[in-house]
Amino acid sequence: MKRKKGTATVPFCFIDMSTETQIQQIEQLVNEMLQTETEYFCISIRIKPTNNIKIYLDGDNGLAIDKCVQFNRKLYKMIEEKGWYPEGEFSLEVSSPGVDEPLKNERQYKKNIGRSVEIVFQDGSKKEGKLTAVAESDIIIEHISGKGKKAVTQQLVIPFSNIKTTTVQVKF
Repeated sequence: MKRKKGTATVPFCFIDMSTETQIQQIEQLVNEMLQTETEYFCISIRIKPTNNIKIYLDGDNGLAIDKCVQFNRKLYKMIEEKGWYPEGEFSLEVSSPGVDEPLKNERQYKKNIGRSVEIVFQDGSKKEGKLTAVAESDIIIEHISGKGKKAVTQQLVIPFSNIKTTTVQVKF
């Protein structure tokens, strides 16, 4: 039987997984991988519609590029073995979040004690100061109010619930 032009059957494979489900499954793999690497922790996982998986990891003492490469290779193999993406139709990027990314978890805050941070509050106002302490539900920053001889150093306790974002300020 002769087919009309443009009517060929094309094999098509579609795995119906929501992005949230994919993220949860990949998060399980990341946590499994990091069980033996307790110095490192996951910050976030993002998946673009093109199956580009971006995993942001950090470490208590930073995250070297060679460690990112090692994690990338290990995770890539784990994802391939699961067969979640037909014919390997995905890409994977493993990196640290970068200095301009806001802090996302308590462990990141603790890692940055002693550094200057900018806090954006839920109401949009901002405060800059030195991060001096991190507790389960809040942080303490030291900031200077006033100028010159009238400058006063104050400590401010800020509950996490009042914080929209906290970004480390790089000073030169």
